[in-house]
Amino acid sequence: MNQEKLEEILGEKLSGMSSVGGGCIADSRVVSTQSGKKYFLKQGFSNGMFRNEGNGLKELAKSKAIKIPKVIDIGEDYLILEHIEQGPRKTGFFEEFGRAFAQMHKFSSDQFGFFEDNFIGSTPQKNIPSSEEANSWAKFYWNKRLVFQLNLAEKNGYADKKMQRLFSDLEKVYEFIIEGSEEPPALLHGDLWGGNYMSDQDGEPVLIDPAVYYGHREADLAMTKLFGGFSNTFYRAYNETWPLKPGAERREPLYLLYHVMNHLNLFGSGYYHQAINLLERLIKTDN
Repeated sequence: MNQEKLEEILGEKLSGMSSVGGGCIADSRVVSTQSGKKYFLKQGFSNGMFRNEGNGLKELAKSKAIKIPKVIDIGEDYLILEHIEQGPRKTGFFEEFGRAFAQMHKFSSDQFGFFEDNFIGSTPQKNIPSSEEANSWAKFYWNKRLVFQLNLAEKNGYADKKMQRLFSDLEKVYEFIIEGSEEPPALLHGDLWGGNYMSDQDGEPVLIDPAVYYGHREADLAMTKLFGGFSNTFYRAYNETWPLKPGAERREPLYLLYHVMNHLNLFGSGYYHQAINLLERLIKTDN
C-alpha cells in the first residue's frame, strides 16, 4: 500500500513507518502519524486472509472478555489495526488470562462454524456448516476439521496406508470419545499458542492472529498445549471460572490432532509420527 492511500484511510499525514520482524506470513509495519498515533499494518497477500483476520478480531471483541486490537480498516490485501505497545506481564497475568479466556468461551452462537471460511496459518479452514453440521459438533469437527486435513495430507503425499487405516479405526470410536461432552457453540480463537497472545503496556493479556469459529472450547484449550502449554495457573483459573466436563483430558488428543495434521500439511513429514501417535492413543480409548 502506498503512503498516499494510507494517509487517506487514516485521515492524516504519516511521520514514519517501521518493519516488524517475526511474522512468517505477512509484511507487518508500525505506522506513525503526525498527531502521534500509531497503527499496525499487515499486507502482502490478496487472498482475503486479512479480511478474514479482521472479521475474526471483530467477532472476538464482541465477547468483551479480553483485549483485542481494534480493527481500523480492512481490504482484500491489507489490514490496519490499532497498535498495541507490548509490556511485561503483570503479576497474576496467567490467572487473569485464564479467567478472561473462559468468559470469552461463554459467548455463544446458535450454530457451529462461522459465516465465512478463513485460514489456520496459511491453510484454508472450512467453517460454513451443512445443515447437519450446524447443530452437531461431532459432525462439524469430523468433516470440516479432521477429514479435511486427512484429504489434504493424501493430496500432499503424507497420508500413507497406515495413517488412512488409523483414521478409519478412529471413525469407529470417534462418537464414543466425544460422547458426553456436548455443549453450545463457543466463540473460539482457533489458533491460540504462545505466539498469538501478548501483554500490553499495562501487562494485561491481548489476543492476536485468530482463526475464529464457533466450536467446542476444548478444541481451543488443546491448541494451547501443542508447544508445551501455558502456565498451570492459566488452566486452573480457567477451570475455576468454567469447569470442563469430565473426560476432557481423554478428548484432548482428538483436538490436538487437527493442528498436528495442519502442521504436517504446512511443514512436512516431521509431524507425521506425532500425528500417528495421537491416532494410536485415540484408538486405544475404547473402554
